[in-house]
Amino acid sequence: MKKQQTGFTLIELAIVLVIIGLLLGGVLKGQELINSAKVKNLAADFRSVPVYIYGYQDKYRALPGDDPTAVNHLGTGTTQASTTTSNGKIDGAWDTTTDIAESCVFWEHVRKSGLAVGSFPVQCSVSTSATIPRNAEGGRVGIQSITGSPAFTKITGMTGATVVCSDAIQGKLAKQLDITLDDADTALGSVRVVLQSAATGPGLATGDIIDSNYYTVCQSF
Repeated sequence: MKKQQTGFTLIELAIVLVIIGLLLGGVLKGQELINSAKVKNLAADFRSVPVYIYGYQDKYRALPGDDPTAVNHLGTGTTQASTTTSNGKIDGAWDTTTDIAESCVFWEHVRKSGLAVGSFPVQCSVSTSATIPRNAEGGRVGIQSITGSPAFTKITGMTGATVVCSDAIQGKLAKQLDITLDDADTALGSVRVVLQSAATGPGLATGDIIDSNYYTVCQSF
């Protein structure tokens, strides 16, 4: 007697393929939602900094980090700029490793004034310090005046008075961030992107950004 062969019917195979398609679609959609949430968090970092500056200036008529009378406003022990360095600019590099640099003290001032959350004093000299502002990806968030001392050189050609930078951002998120905050052109506009490992250079074209590589994103205002 012949043994009857069994196997999947075309209908059963079709059902399996549909299920696989639905699962893959769900995974991709979930990843898309995760990326969208990350971009929103990153964008919030950039949008918050001008609010801190304007809020501090409104309360104390001074620039946070550059305030020569911060002790009077924020209490004994507050780090403040000397009258000789209070020049209306936030001096120091955005990623400074000097605790008394104005770009580091900026965060102490806005936190002590209640405009931003976080502990103080800020320890920019300690790379593992929990007080250094960080983005949702673990990268650093910083600020400096474009023509301050030192002048801003991470991304050449940027205009405006002040620049906010954030690093350790994957290329796919950097491109979405530029769409969210600016003009979708990562080489031009107020938001520009450069390879994180680059010492200095112009903003990279959107087409040159690799999704899996890590970049520094800066916004001027």
